[in-house]
Amino acid sequence: MLKAFDPVVYPNSQILFLGTMPSEKSLNEQQYYGNPNNAFWRLLAGVFNHSEFKTYQEKINFIENHNLALWDVLAYCERTGSLDSNIKNPIANNFEDFYKLNPQIKHVFFTSKNAYNLYKKYVKKSYDLTYHVLPSCSGAYAVMKFEEKLEHWKLIKNVHEKLTKK
Repeated sequence: MLKAFDPVVYPNSQILFLGTMPSEKSLNEQQYYGNPNNAFWRLLAGVFNHSEFKTYQEKINFIENHNLALWDVLAYCERTGSLDSNIKNPIANNFEDFYKLNPQIKHVFFTSKNAYNLYKKYVKKSYDLTYHVLPSCSGAYAVMKFEEKLEHWKLIKNVHEKLTKK
């Protein structure tokens, strides 16, 4: 059984990014979106007009400084390889406790349609949050070019600006 990471969340986090489950490479590296073929960090840098991240700590600092949070829908699963289609016996994270401990979270951005579908299927309770589904940042999702994905991901900046102006 594979175990996902603990959430990266701060008292100022208002936007939560939810993936499905870390890839093999991410688990080996012990880093969210640790596979260089995954465009998550490039897309985030593009959304906020930020230079390329050089270290994982720089990425985590960026998350904190921009009122963001990272987690995955699944806490555990069995999976051969890294493809979401290979996930078996999924167990969702405890979102009820997470949202109670982090009431400042207002928006959830799923980093793929698969993450959204797993959330709908395994997280049985509805929460008073605004949900957004982004095109997958996975390298396996090659239907859409990076520039097209970035256009969709720019919604994050609009939401971020509205939240930080309050």
